[in-house]
Amino acid sequence: MPDPMHFDRRAAQYDRARPPYPDALWRRMRDLGLLVPGHRALDLGAGSGQASRVLAEAGLAVTAVEPGPGLAALLRRNVPSARVIEATAEEAPLAAASFELATAATSVHWFDLDVLLPRLHEALVPSGRLAVWRTVFGDRAAPPSRFRERVARIVARRDVPPRPGPGEAETEGWVRVLSAGGRFSPLHVEEFRWRVVLDAEAVGALFATFSDWTAAEAGEAADAARELGGSVVEHYVTPLIVLERT
Repeated sequence: MPDPMHFDRRAAQYDRARPPYPDALWRRMRDLGLLVPGHRALDLGAGSGQASRVLAEAGLAVTAVEPGPGLAALLRRNVPSARVIEATAEEAPLAAASFELATAATSVHWFDLDVLLPRLHEALVPSGRLAVWRTVFGDRAAPPSRFRERVARIVARRDVPPRPGPGEAETEGWVRVLSAGGRFSPLHVEEFRWRVVLDAEAVGALFATFSDWTAAEAGEAADAARELGGSVVEHYVTPLIVLERT
């Protein structure tokens, strides 16, 4: 089973190598009335602050929850205005009706939702919003590339048990899981497709942050990029699920 503290052991690399979320995602969140200056946002599994930083820059009062001490230290540096709680999302102290918005950016698959969703329901104000999104590294709808074929061969050699719950690209499955129990009702579901150009060094650094990849496998991916001309175009997907507290 992948180790959630994998990221904390590579905190500085994670902070440098992970690409930012696409601008279209943030525009849609603004259009949906989620980025309201003065509102209180709870960012769960905040990592080094990729989402927390944008929320703070939009004028929200951010409380960021991150269990890894290395990532929490970077979070405090990257988003000095945020209140940082160094704890798991399931254990963080959350007062009732304290937030208009809760976010989980590339983190929801790590949570025990049977524990967390009731706690979020209590922590959000009436009609508060929960926004969940992630980066899916590799767009199955994009034309096949030689680099993705090499990545697929690396993955095919391994025997990594799947995480429980829907797969990373099973957006409708996540909608059902997040709305089960009736505490949250889906308001908006959308997928953003985007691309990024990565050189071989960036490929190696990024893939080394993946919790189910070894350093040797990340090195193989970097070698593949090097052999294919030194850089690759990667097609990614960011599914956004917005739910309302019922």
